[in-house]
Amino acid sequence: MIFGNKGRERFLDAVAGFEAAVRERDADRSQQHFHDMHRFFGEADDQEFHRAGPRLAGILDEVPPGPRATVAVIVGACVERGADASVCGPQVLAGLAETLDGAREASERWEATGGGEFPDPEAEEAHPDLFDRVGPDAAVAWLTLHQWEMASVAMLNHAAVRTTLGTDTRARLFRTLRAVEEATGHDFKCLAYALLVLDDEPLIVLHRPTGTGYALRMTGIGDNFQLHTLLADVLIGGGHLPGRAPSAEEAAVCRDQPGQVHTTGSFNLVTPSGDWVWNEGTPSDIPVVDGVRLLVLDPPPYERSWPAGRFFPHMTGDLVLERVLDADEAGRLLAGCVSKDA
Repeated sequence: MIFGNKGRERFLDAVAGFEAAVRERDADRSQQHFHDMHRFFGEADDQEFHRAGPRLAGILDEVPPGPRATVAVIVGACVERGADASVCGPQVLAGLAETLDGAREASERWEATGGGEFPDPEAEEAHPDLFDRVGPDAAVAWLTLHQWEMASVAMLNHAAVRTTLGTDTRARLFRTLRAVEEATGHDFKCLAYALLVLDDEPLIVLHRPTGTGYALRMTGIGDNFQLHTLLADVLIGGGHLPGRAPSAEEAAVCRDQPGQVHTTGSFNLVTPSGDWVWNEGTPSDIPVVDGVRLLVLDPPPYERSWPAGRFFPHMTGDLVLERVLDADEAGRLLAGCVSKDA
């Protein structure tokens, strides 16, 4: 969670006061109610968060750029406590897009004015030359990007938000983020992984030792550790493949239950060209072959273990088996796959 819990109406009163002051462009009142929102956040109940999130999201573009990022974080915290992400998401993600463009502009201007080590956005004090070298708007975008990351991930935890945002827009945001990361040397892994999450995505899995194949569909899986555990649950736990099946608890924490549970890997995940698909990556690393992602399972070359769970604790994930491929189809697909260990 981004903030705390428990409740009275003082938080919602502060939100209402802040909303009115922002719309009236009263800086002093805005600042007072802004402080009150922080002060009373820990006392609010879920109903207050449910009502406050959309109200704050609705005025985001009217809040000055600096405090706007902090308000976006509060909106994210409200969503974590039950506010409607579908209502709050568009405004937060529009702010993210603007901030990413500003951060990229900051990196370009920094390089054009002499380069050097890029300023740390989370340092206690901003680099003394940052504002002069890149301009105030770009500097604020860079210094607040980590806050927009927090707020945006809170939105992207929800499949409805990811679907509404659309694949093309998410791809554009990801490309801009990658450009910023490469230029600055700073990474925003949570945001990158959230933008890469696949929903309702077909996946063909081929098990090389048995020559069998499976058509599955995955949604909301944050990384390949989670995918690996769910593959073992569906295929070994479902009685389709030999090996050690994850416990019910190991599988549950990879779908929708809180916490982490120690697990041991059952496969080596491999591309059709024989390259490893690392557990540390995301399902988007699995290549598309003839319009569908195609993954090969080999025996593990050594024992791997990790804490099973979800990269995004607030994101529901799932993997379902749709059909078992017939022997001819599985054989044909496997014949086109390379084994670099062979």
